[in-house]
Amino acid sequence: MRTVETLLVDGIVVTMNPKRDVFAPGAVGFKDGYIAVVGPSERVRQQVQAQNVVDCRGQIVIPGLINAHTHAPMTLLRGLADDLRLDVWLLGYMMPVEREFVGPDFCDVGTRLACAEMLLSGITTFNDMYYFEEAVAKATAEVGMRAVLGQTILKFPAPDAGSYDEGLARCREFIEAWRGHELITPAVAPHAPYTSTAEILQEAAALALEMDVPLHIHLAETALEVQDAVRDFGAPPIEYVHGLGLFEAKVIAAHCVHIRDREIPLLARSGAGVAHNPSSNLKLASGFAPVLKLRAAGIPVGIGTDGPASNNDLDMFEEVRLASFLPKATTGDPTALPAQEVFAMATIEGARALHLQHRIGSLEVGKCADVVVLDQNGAHATPRFHLGPHNIYSHLVYAAKSTDVRHVWVHGRQLVRDRTLLTIDLPAVQARAIEIAERVNAFMAAREGSLLNKTVAIGGFEQQETYEVQVKVPVDDVDAVEERLLTSGIEIIKQSVRQQFDTYFLFEAGTDDRYLRYREDNELIDAQEEGRVGGLSVRPTYTLTLIEGIKEREFQDSVILSRSRYTAQATYSLRFYREYFAPKQEYEIVKWRKRYRVKYEGTEFAINIDRVTRPQGLGNFLEIKARTWSASDAERKAYLVSQLLRLLGLRPDRYRRGDYLDWVR
Repeated sequence: MRTVETLLVDGIVVTMNPKRDVFAPGAVGFKDGYIAVVGPSERVRQQVQAQNVVDCRGQIVIPGLINAHTHAPMTLLRGLADDLRLDVWLLGYMMPVEREFVGPDFCDVGTRLACAEMLLSGITTFNDMYYFEEAVAKATAEVGMRAVLGQTILKFPAPDAGSYDEGLARCREFIEAWRGHELITPAVAPHAPYTSTAEILQEAAALALEMDVPLHIHLAETALEVQDAVRDFGAPPIEYVHGLGLFEAKVIAAHCVHIRDREIPLLARSGAGVAHNPSSNLKLASGFAPVLKLRAAGIPVGIGTDGPASNNDLDMFEEVRLASFLPKATTGDPTALPAQEVFAMATIEGARALHLQHRIGSLEVGKCADVVVLDQNGAHATPRFHLGPHNIYSHLVYAAKSTDVRHVWVHGRQLVRDRTLLTIDLPAVQARAIEIAERVNAFMAAREGSLLNKTVAIGGFEQQETYEVQVKVPVDDVDAVEERLLTSGIEIIKQSVRQQFDTYFLFEAGTDDRYLRYREDNELIDAQEEGRVGGLSVRPTYTLTLIEGIKEREFQDSVILSRSRYTAQATYSLRFYREYFAPKQEYEIVKWRKRYRVKYEGTEFAINIDRVTRPQGLGNFLEIKARTWSASDAERKAYLVSQLLRLLGLRPDRYRRGDYLDWVR
């Protein structure tokens, strides 16, 4: 008679093997981390003897659940910013906080907290993407969980890498250090097409192929992502990355919500897996993944929680239940995606999605002993019926709760006994998590209370010259003024014509010392000047400017402004900035501008001739501007502005104080 280390007996054993065998009562025995025997209890008892026998009467024995997509350390950011669109949430809140706080200790604490929550939810394997993944791996291995861990690669600086080259090198080092570990499968994780370049994606795929590891990436999560991909890459995300050869690697594609029908065969032929994240997709209003179409094409679809900052928990029983309801509601068909199929997505099909079906996902001899026992004494678990084989799956999907989890083994090692964590000091981890959260909270409170801090947090802003010399004069005859400019002998360096749409955000009613301006600046380009065939084309640029602390003083015929001014390329949409900054007031000014960059007395100035079209009735103006870091230089330029006004035949006494914004509010 063979000997096993642990034998679970007399429970309802749901194997998820190819035959979907259910043994009631059944038994599972394992030794050296692997399943040695599975079958009816009576037969198994005759075949083996065990050092440790666990009585599972009245309980259900299942394969460990597989969380197909998450960001484990983000447990420490749970509840920080909710009820926001994905881009505002990610780019406006998560990434700025991560740049400030994420390091090895943050990832260690966050991972241990996540592991505790996942184990108590019956999860034995998770698929992660984050920073400092070596710290995630160390914590996960010490806890004893199984994981596919993807080291993130971005085109811009990340918390653990100053450039994508550094991120790629870090990823290689991580894979080399952890490849072959019995619990940890290292992976390459380019975050998404919109945070990567074609070169990054190709190099990431090459690394995954070279090292024979999975490649984990977000694809087609939102409609906006697809829209931008078509604009920027000429194809939707999945088609785009397919053209780059990404699917030659073992891809795990997270989300795939807005996948087009023609892209589904690309995934199917590649052998890629998909991680479906129902709670996160609903909470962020990303949409409904076409799970039925994906599975009908033979694509393995696993179920993920996504990160705990966007879900906000790691409860797989919640996810499984929701995943079962969504296709029924979206198709109007209550028979869509039966319980047995949904439970497969959380187990064996999830294993296929992670390319680990040969090791986990079912209770079969030779597979890893990742086993969960569910208690059935709760009121919600009573009664149970046994009319057919589907009753057990209905119970697991529609009635079972994470609180039913009683025992958990991973690779034959017991990690949870009677709902007690054996490898995690949860109170100590929670205490460390609270300390970090207090620091994050203080940072966020200071940031939210300062427009400058909130602006600089999203990156890309540079401080501009402190002093601006400015004068605006109403113009009755624009053509005549322009003719004088062109014939005055003033050196014209460059000229252009553009239509500008300026949106101003104000934050405190009755004050004028700080505001934001979002500018869409459409320059008209003559095709012949660029050697192209055709007429005029438009070259748009987008900028965001923060102005605060304005001090104004008159000097001769102009005004010298002293202020803090920060400008950046506006890489996000106007809608993003509106939702991120939440202004109390908003104004729009539209104008046609002829811009002249001139040199006068060895000094450069901008001379703008503006026809303001919105709001109506504001009129036409000539504006002269110059900027400098020096107060004395500002006074010198103000003197030259007076000379320019007279040279152009304009009356200095007609100049207007303030800016267009001051005249419309």
